[in-house]
Amino acid sequence: MPTNVTPEYKKAEQAFRQAREPRDRLAGLREMLRTIPKHKGTENLQADIKTRIKQLTEELAGPKKGANRAGVQYTVRAEGAAQVSLLGAPNSGKSSLHVRLTGSHADTGPYPFTTKLPLPGMLPYEDVHFQLVDLPPISADFMEPWFINALQPADAALLVIDVSDPECVEHVQAIVERLAHKKVILDERWPGLTADATQVVDREDELDDPFQIHLPTILIANKSDLDPDPEEVKVLEELLGVRFPAVATSAMSGQGLDQIGPLLFNGLEIVRVYTKAPGKTADTDRPFTVRRGGTVHDVARLVHKDIAGTLKFARVWGSGQFDGQQVGPDHLLGDGDVLELHAQ
Repeated sequence: MPTNVTPEYKKAEQAFRQAREPRDRLAGLREMLRTIPKHKGTENLQADIKTRIKQLTEELAGPKKGANRAGVQYTVRAEGAAQVSLLGAPNSGKSSLHVRLTGSHADTGPYPFTTKLPLPGMLPYEDVHFQLVDLPPISADFMEPWFINALQPADAALLVIDVSDPECVEHVQAIVERLAHKKVILDERWPGLTADATQVVDREDELDDPFQIHLPTILIANKSDLDPDPEEVKVLEELLGVRFPAVATSAMSGQGLDQIGPLLFNGLEIVRVYTKAPGKTADTDRPFTVRRGGTVHDVARLVHKDIAGTLKFARVWGSGQFDGQQVGPDHLLGDGDVLELHAQ
């Protein structure tokens, strides 16, 4: 991306990056086009923005009469603490894993390409849920044309492999390369799991392209009951040349499945916030969730946009200097905080 862009454009680009709904992404694209400096150095980026505006506008309009076009129905609206995409080669056991983790009714079978459409399901962990979206398989010679659109709302990915398949390394390489060609990077670095935090935040060079998607990824070594060698995952990592956080699992026996929730919770740095009305006890059944660095204003926006717009102050129990401390909209929240919002 050209370096001589305005703060106004950078703000529009940031809004586009953070958007999860198709209409919000379209609004972000239009604002990027409006604010980008018009000179020779930005001609390619302007053209790319215009192309994406056209594609997203057509998707939101729905299929034309008599046309068989992919559209917005292939994008699953994000819910829960985070949306996590399940990726894998044909017959990797991805859908069976989805059934076991979420209780979904995903089609499973001993033949490839059983999954045709995105299928969401909810993985419970403590008092939050992660939305797992089972996606069609990717092979060296085929990927659904709408696949990248389905990844737009995702916060992370589970890359499922069949460790009993002698060609699993080739399958993973094909998936990584196909997605990278479409500007989707499966990232081994997680905010809450990477020892050197600077490796996660200090990557401006990688974020120069506003349309590049980085998905923190966990390697799920499935069907480990069929190939129980405990060194198998380490060998795979060496062959692949990557260091994804890895879990050996079995959708049949349930082995390792209890490790996925904690990895997602800690890796994505989920922060749970419980709200209360003045003079009442806190609602501890369904917390609002933000990420580390989330503020009072972020939670107010989740509660209701009108409250966020008229927020005067809040009282916080947990991360404040004392219980019930009055704080402003920019106060950083911690996991387990109780929040009392006061609007004008």
